[in-house]
Amino acid sequence: MAAAQNLGDVVLIDIVKGLAEGKALDIAEAAGVQLYNPNIIGTTDWEKTADSNLVIITSGMARKPGMSRDDLLAKNVEIVRDVSKKMAEYCPDGILIIVSNPLDAMVYTAAKVTGFAKNKIMGMAGVLDCARFNYFLACELGVNIEDIKGVLMGGHGDDMVPLPKFTTVSGIPLSELLEEKRIAELINRTRNGGMEIINYLGTSAYYAPAAGAVKMADAILNDRKTLLCCCAYCNSEYNAGGCFVGTPAILGKNGVEKIVELDLNKAEQAEFKRSLDHVKELAAKVDRLLS
Repeated sequence: MAAAQNLGDVVLIDIVKGLAEGKALDIAEAAGVQLYNPNIIGTTDWEKTADSNLVIITSGMARKPGMSRDDLLAKNVEIVRDVSKKMAEYCPDGILIIVSNPLDAMVYTAAKVTGFAKNKIMGMAGVLDCARFNYFLACELGVNIEDIKGVLMGGHGDDMVPLPKFTTVSGIPLSELLEEKRIAELINRTRNGGMEIINYLGTSAYYAPAAGAVKMADAILNDRKTLLCCCAYCNSEYNAGGCFVGTPAILGKNGVEKIVELDLNKAEQAEFKRSLDHVKELAAKVDRLLS
């Protein structure tokens, strides 16, 4: 997807010899049909990534049926720690987008390991969760998905905090178009959207997460100042107290350029705090694993 949008030269890296090379060649050959121009390289050698402007980490175990994202924590902390060290060594001026699960904990892991400025590290979660929510709403309402602007906050997955009052269809609040009970049902489906796919495939989703990561990459590499929901560092914002958590943010050439603070009501504040507390619990577990 990044190649098809001509975001720049692409390096795929994997520890399995031949895997990245084969996928890179396959993608490169598709250029003859889709007519894109970037160089696409597959390798096991981190030196080929040197001085990259942006790195997307997808490394880690994928979920299987019956697994929560938290079940992946110990193994994926180890994997993301190692990959983040390499990224910091070869791409010290790059911006980092994390896709690995459990998402919020993996963003925290990368931040601890790299020591990068907080605005240069973020996680792809809200873009994916909003995409799922928007899709379910478009199907329910029979409208063009481009008309829907969903807003979610909090941790990725079960802890996400959808905000129906900020979600609109061509500017019309969602509450004007759907009953509260039906909205709640669609929110619940969104929270379980990843597991719904896992139960079909036997492993995690690919295409929608990739689209979300590339959307963020486009906003950064082309300095679009795009307002997206993503996992970003909040301190005084939302009284988060120094935590990577899902929030609306403006992305541009400097990474996360601004956290957008919404006026949450008491119920929304309580739900966000519950989600934030769980994210902080995972961060504490990461600290123990890294010590």
